[in-house]
Amino acid sequence: MTSIYYKSALELVKLIRSKDLSPVELMEETLQRIEVVNPALNVFVAMRAEQAMEEANGLGERIASGIDPGPLAGIPLGVKDLEDVEGMVTSFGSIPYKDNVVHQDSVQVARLRSAGAIIVGKTNTPEFGFTGFTKNRLYGVTRNPWNRERTPGGSSGGAAAAIAAGMVPLATGSDAGGSIRIPASYSGCFGLKPTYGRIPLGPVALLHMTRTWTLGPLTRSVGDAALYLDCVAGYHPADPGSLPSPGFSYLEALKNFPKNLKIGFSPTLGYARVQKEIMALVEKAANSFEEMGHHVEIWDGKLPEVSQAWSDLMNWEIYGQLHQDLERIRPELGRTLVKSLDSARDLFIHDYLKIQAIRTDLNRVLWEYFERFDLLLTPTMPTEAFRAEGPPPSEIDGHAIPLLGAVAFTYPFNLSGHPAATVRAGLTESGLPAGLQIIGPRYRDDLVLQAAYAYEQSYPWNEWPDV
Repeated sequence: MTSIYYKSALELVKLIRSKDLSPVELMEETLQRIEVVNPALNVFVAMRAEQAMEEANGLGERIASGIDPGPLAGIPLGVKDLEDVEGMVTSFGSIPYKDNVVHQDSVQVARLRSAGAIIVGKTNTPEFGFTGFTKNRLYGVTRNPWNRERTPGGSSGGAAAAIAAGMVPLATGSDAGGSIRIPASYSGCFGLKPTYGRIPLGPVALLHMTRTWTLGPLTRSVGDAALYLDCVAGYHPADPGSLPSPGFSYLEALKNFPKNLKIGFSPTLGYARVQKEIMALVEKAANSFEEMGHHVEIWDGKLPEVSQAWSDLMNWEIYGQLHQDLERIRPELGRTLVKSLDSARDLFIHDYLKIQAIRTDLNRVLWEYFERFDLLLTPTMPTEAFRAEGPPPSEIDGHAIPLLGAVAFTYPFNLSGHPAATVRAGLTESGLPAGLQIIGPRYRDDLVLQAAYAYEQSYPWNEWPDV
């Protein structure tokens, strides 16, 4: 029997609904697990244990009286510390905001609560989600449950580590350049970056400017991610760019994966370098879709060079968030972040026009690609997880790579807005996870989830780290 720590949210909901497990019992087990495991991994940086137990007690009483507990029925939830939970600090992993108590849930958190989830605490993140590994001067380094000397990735590294370590079955993430998919790949769990706008952002003081930032789940199964999306997708006026409800259940649609799809596999997107061992695992995972009855062929096309455009937009986005406080808090911010924020102030209209021209080229390539193919497969990460303290690798198999070469496969699809997910492609000889990225046409989050689910059913990832 699977340990309760590694049961899926769907399994736990079933147990709670059948009254074979109470929300109180689940929460007690969850808090005990966190107390034992967290000191070694530094995943949760703030807890609301007392409130969580009170909410579990209240939910148990409502279930006993015949009230529907909701689709998430007391499931313990970790919330990334870039997102607001009423009454808790949102620190952004940054010293100047260590006392930033907020008074309203984000839209996503409020919807998860309404569905029955119970928040247990906030998970660690690099300062303002700025790097692909989880380390900040406020809370320190978060470690990978598969190997504590390695990073779980970032910026949703605390969330992914919480999932992989069996602390909670659901955790919120955000992704502006890979921040869900990077840690999901490095930590061996499932991560979904939905289509831009699928899950509403905010409320925030300043609306997001770049149309790259998305929210999404980190889970141990594809079904849990579909359930999560059912609970949070749909328009909200706090985010005028958010999309209407799709009008169907992602969970119910999982088994409707079409037959005989034409799927492209790009080992490099025309420019990336990949660790040999990772490539072997990813190629095997991609070819498994042939075994499922689909046609898989190598796509020999190339994406345009978008790294500088994406980097400029990210700097601009964070500058927009911090500009009013920047001079006051500058001495307490990380040096690399400050340098990037200063560069954002030097961007002018002609720089933005260049970015839009690059984005237009990217849109054209992917537009033409999805006229030929139904899905795109790539490696998620070009390497296995690197040192927990960083820095990211500057070479692969002895060959130098550019700064963003360590995350070469994720950020283009933030710039384009396409839905993308990562599934586990296997474990390296070092016992570290590798990931296969599945990208779909815009708004086809359902197709991405269906492909991931079909892969999961054929090649289930049942092995988890011993922590």
